[in-house]
Amino acid sequence: MVQDVYQHIKRNNIKTVLLVLLFPVVLGMIVFLLSCAFMSVDEALNLIYTAFPVIIAICFIWTIISYSCGSNMMLGFAGAHELNEKDTENKKVFKCVENVALAAGLSTPRVYVIDDTSLNAFATGTSPDNASIALTSGIINKLTPLELEAVIAHEMGHIKNRDIRLDVIIITCLGALTLLADFIARSFSYSSNTQHNDNKEQNNMQLVLLVLWLSLLIFNLLLAPIIYFALSRTREYAADAASAHITRNPSALISALKKISIDPRVESLDKCELMGNVCIANPLDKKRMFAGIGETHPSIENRIKRLKSMRGF
Repeated sequence: MVQDVYQHIKRNNIKTVLLVLLFPVVLGMIVFLLSCAFMSVDEALNLIYTAFPVIIAICFIWTIISYSCGSNMMLGFAGAHELNEKDTENKKVFKCVENVALAAGLSTPRVYVIDDTSLNAFATGTSPDNASIALTSGIINKLTPLELEAVIAHEMGHIKNRDIRLDVIIITCLGALTLLADFIARSFSYSSNTQHNDNKEQNNMQLVLLVLWLSLLIFNLLLAPIIYFALSRTREYAADAASAHITRNPSALISALKKISIDPRVESLDKCELMGNVCIANPLDKKRMFAGIGETHPSIENRIKRLKSMRGF
């Protein structure tokens, strides 16, 4: 069925809300099911009521702290540096960003460049008023002005849809869960090494720590990436639709995506796999993925197919 731009964005926003809600629900189910394997149902429910709110609170506090510096961390991971607007060779890039921001009805974001000959880009920030767009030197030099405009409009779509805020929150939240799992593992190891009696209360504490650690391990390594990458894939479709709406030229984005697909890898991001989802195309080494689980983006073919199906331009 052919859909217009607004239907594309609305459908993907609904999917995003549902996927985000899955995070606490799935984690809670894992804790409950693992608890039932080691204790009675009543004890498992009691653990959910007591431990789960603590986990959520810790992650919330950590997310708030990380939220304030998450954008700079992401730009740092990519090795991006801010473009100097006064340099003559950069004026065309700034002009392009300003034009797209004006068409999108947004403030002009700060512009960063990643010194890499590959073709990729991403946006970050906590709101449209403090957003940034990072472009590889390759995408600046190898795309035509209209194609570059379409790519920037795609990133503007992420900014306008508040995807950038969502990305920072999810990345920092997953980081908090990973740190919490490591802390629990260390606490369990310390407890096992220092307690050698049959005290029932101490044994129960070790059991609780074991259940929580296993739950976080399963969630962080297996289920969270699947939910997270599915979230990323839906957001890419919405940003593509937003780009077509802003530029009124979906053909330019189609052409840009074809060129980007040839060489999207950004080597500086290999060390931070969670950054893969924020780019316009997966920047990671595909050899490191397992059975497609690490696919952060829908295929270029499917994205082009959806762009061609849009009407209303």
